[in-house]
Amino acid sequence: MPQASSLFTRLEYRLAEQLFHARWLPRSPRTQRLTMHLFQRCADAGHTAALSLYGHMLFYRAVSPQDKAKGARYVLQAAHSGNVHAQYQAGCIHEHGCAQYPRRDDHAVTWYARAGEAGHPLAAKRLADAYREGALGLAVDSQRATYWQQLADRNVGLSHSALESPVRH
Repeated sequence: MPQASSLFTRLEYRLAEQLFHARWLPRSPRTQRLTMHLFQRCADAGHTAALSLYGHMLFYRAVSPQDKAKGARYVLQAAHSGNVHAQYQAGCIHEHGCAQYPRRDDHAVTWYARAGEAGHPLAAKRLADAYREGALGLAVDSQRATYWQQLADRNVGLSHSALESPVRH
């Protein structure tokens, strides 16, 4: 039966995405609550894209510190599952810190590197800047800065739908 629930979760996620992007549907509070509820159900079921998207929304739009921490947990779970966008967001979470996850430059560098190597141009760009400026606890290294900048430039042309979630921050 896990396959049936997995299929149901994928269908719920697809519905939530459609509701989230629908231009024809009025953005009523009721529709927004339903959409968020569907995303949460999918995230709680372990759907990687839902973990990334819903976690991102909770982390950046949360009202309470508990919701922000829950969002960070979801993003990190998606990052560990291999979601490239979540890996970039995990780098951001560790770079800037929050109540549950204090700033850890070493973790930020690790997540940015994973995402950058997997094709996320913003992660590669962040590492290029960090090596150029000596940020994130890294020594200034023009060779590594050039490597990451070239990787970022090469990956900018990739399809944005593969890398970016519909949520902007």
